[in-house]
Parts: sequence; structure tokens; C-alpha cells
Amino acid sequence: MLTGNYDYELRVAEPRWTREPQRVAMDDGERAALWRRRLFEAEAGMTRLLAAHADQDLISAWIRTRSEMFGGLPDEVGGGARDWQAIFFRAQALMERFLVARLGHDALRDWAEKNSEVYALVEGGGAPDARAPLARLAKQAELYGSRYALEDDATADDATLEIEHCAIWDYRQKAAARGVPLTLASPCEFCTKATSALIRAHGCDAEHELLGDNPGGPGCRWRATTRAAASTDEQES
Repeated sequence: MLTGNYDYELRVAEPRWTREPQRVAMDDGERAALWRRRLFEAEAGMTRLLAAHADQDLISAWIRTRSEMFGGLPDEVGGGARDWQAIFFRAQALMERFLVARLGHDALRDWAEKNSEVYALVEGGGAPDARAPLARLAKQAELYGSRYALEDDATADDATLEIEHCAIWDYRQKAAARGVPLTLASPCEFCTKATSALIRAHGCDAEHELLGDNPGGPGCRWRATTRAAASTDEQES
């Protein structure tokens, strides 16, 4: 059973895993680059959000937190994926703690939206393609070592990704065992908001289900659709 402080209705579905997991081929340099990019999007999104709430105390506290986040970086832009993974985890934990303490739990949704704005700027424009945000989500799942697969019949208008086992939970359990304080009771509290915003940044609608008593562990299922697909669904209903 998934638990946590949710401000939305949990939709826990039965898993329908019937196929072999997929793997996105990424070498160490590509993995390190994606960890750096995720760090950039999260930090820049946070800074954009805080600009709307800034006072002297908040500015000072954020600068101190950023100093902790970026301490001990690898030389220049070098370092391997494991180095940048550790930096991303530390930064993410610090930002979650900072945001909830300063602006409250509800601000997670605003942070996710700001992150998606940065993501859209970095990603560039283009026609809506339901496969694009799910390809990014698949790469993120690959970084964590999650078990995942895209539906075989994915199109530019309608695509689904299922994460049978979300390995973010594994990292959190290991961190908690080491005594690392965790601000959020569940990674889904922020991840669902961030992923929804990422899909919308591609001009698509987002749907998700959390997989409950999944034999493989906690997971989720994501569907991205364009307006053309939504129109087809309405005509068929």
C-alpha cells in the first residue's frame, strides 16, 4: 500500500505487466549528462519559483542551501554518472526540505510546474508528440534501474509507459537506513506532479495510475495523449 501526504486522489490500479522490460542504451557519459540536466532543471525551476516569493530571509536561506547542493562538484563538467547521481540525490533532498519548510507541501505542485517551464526551454519547441515525454521518463527510469516498458502500439498521439518497479523507492529505503532524513513520505508526492507537468510541457494531456500490490514492487503507469487522440476517444465513447 502506498502512503503519503497527498493532495489528490490516489488511483491505485492492478498491474498488467506481461512483457519483458526494456532498456534505453545509455553510456556513462550520457547518464552523467542526464543527471546534470535534471539537476539544472530542478535548481532553475526552484529559483524561478522563489523569485515570486522572495524576501531577504528567503534569499539568504536559498543561497546557503544552494551552497550545500553544489559543494564538492567534480572538476569542470567531468565526473562519472555515479558522481552526478550522488550530487542530484543530495540536491533533491535539500530542495524538498527547503521548499516544504519555507513554502509548505502545496508548493511542490508549483515547483513541478516551474521545472517543466525550464525543461521546455531546454528541450526546444516542436509539434506535440506523446512519445517524447515518455521517452524522457524511460531514460529517467533507466538511470534508477527501474523495470519499465513502453506500450508496443505507441503513436505520436497516444503513448503509454508502465514502470513495473520504481527503483526510486529502493534508493529512499537505503538512504533512510543510513539515517538520512526524508522530507516526503513517498517519492510519488513530487514525482507524479513533476511527470504530469513534463508531459503537459509537450502539449499533451497526462494520465497516471499508481500500481498497488504489484509483485515487482511499487510502480506506475503513464499515458500521454494529444488533443487529436482525446477527440477520437470522445467520438468513440
